[in-house]
Amino acid sequence: MNKRSVKKQPVKASRNLVVRKSASRPVSSEPELSSAVLASVTVAQVTLHNAMLHAHKYRVGQTVLYTSSPISRPGASGFYKVVKLLPSDGDDYQYRIKNPGEAFERVAKESQLEVEH
Repeated sequence: MNKRSVKKQPVKASRNLVVRKSASRPVSSEPELSSAVLASVTVAQVTLHNAMLHAHKYRVGQTVLYTSSPISRPGASGFYKVVKLLPSDGDDYQYRIKNPGEAFERVAKESQLEVEH
């Protein structure tokens, strides 16, 4: 076999090297201020900002006074220990709480809890 009889195989592009066409953007006379501002904000800054705005008021292990609504179970009010922090339901953060005298845990909204005095 000589060099002229061997056909070269076309080179296949790997997944990482695929070049894609981007959609063409209309030319604007306004400066792209928003992209410059967004480029200067780091993920850590956004995370810290969100954590400061949306933080649970109570921590796991803390004893709190739970006040149930008079409609649901008025006898359930009392001192409870925070077992787990739960996400918000829209208005309030939620907590899983447990009373040592009960065999089960409850879910309470932050507005139903107060710091033990």
